[in-house]
Amino acid sequence: MQGVILAAGKGSRLHPITTKRSKAMLPVLGRPIVERVIESIYVHGVNDFIMVVSEDDHEIRRYFEHECLLPVRFQFAVQTERRGMADALRCAAPFIRESFVLSACDNLVNAEHVGALLACFNYGSPANGALTLMRIPESQLGKTGIVEVRENGAQIEVTRIIEKPRPEEAPTNIASLPLYVFSHRLIDFLPEIQLSKRGEYELQDGIQMLIEREGGVRGIFIESRLQLTGPEDLLAINRHYLMSGLDRPQLAPYSVGPGTQLITPLRIEEGTVIGPNCVIGPRVYIERNCRIGTGVTIKDAVVLREATIPDNALVIGEVIS
Repeated sequence: MQGVILAAGKGSRLHPITTKRSKAMLPVLGRPIVERVIESIYVHGVNDFIMVVSEDDHEIRRYFEHECLLPVRFQFAVQTERRGMADALRCAAPFIRESFVLSACDNLVNAEHVGALLACFNYGSPANGALTLMRIPESQLGKTGIVEVRENGAQIEVTRIIEKPRPEEAPTNIASLPLYVFSHRLIDFLPEIQLSKRGEYELQDGIQMLIEREGGVRGIFIESRLQLTGPEDLLAINRHYLMSGLDRPQLAPYSVGPGTQLITPLRIEEGTVIGPNCVIGPRVYIERNCRIGTGVTIKDAVVLREATIPDNALVIGEVIS
């Protein structure tokens, strides 16, 4: 089993945060979000990964070639134009030799769900696909792929998938999330996918071909996930990890001025200088090499690397870059 991670997205809705680094490299308590995604797959024995990246994302290559501590093998495929998930998978196809886990870089689920997805794929007779499914509110129906399903004994069989239908045309409220397991058979259908009206090569079209011609596409439900779309999501994801207590806390500022209060849960990385008479926390993540002035209050916030916060600033519920 291989892992394929789609990490070439620009993250335009995260602007200006993504002017200096890609969405995939935005931090979740000291580690890129894409590494968090990879780790949830790696713990189930997948250690051969293909990462689809943009041609100008030098930081992601450098990090995973020299800094990532996970004992896995990385190969990089370049997507020169952002033309949809099927096009990104087509870029990775020359490196794919077997069944594979496919994930977007911005979709976080717990490792237990990844294990259940793999079990769904491997249960009984061989499958061609296993999709992560979630029921969504009607207001979101036009924003993602929607599926029809039927129960087949102990399995949920996916019978149809439609990319971003209009709410009135959606057959169900069951969304297909960007975390899947596929047999190598899906790769054979990629050349047949036509450019959609949105100007993209839709992965859902390939999945529908797989359903119609080969069958064996299953689904498994999840109750919730964390997705990085806008700045408020980066804030919420880091808050979730701070509150969960799954990561070891780090308080490693270069210096802290007199009279400053540090209130947990809190993570402060190395190289950060904090002035006197500040209140930092709770639920705050400060990345490395930041400069925080005198009398600053920061609560429920993320402060990204090398940011400067002036004296007497009040930062509550924000991402500062």
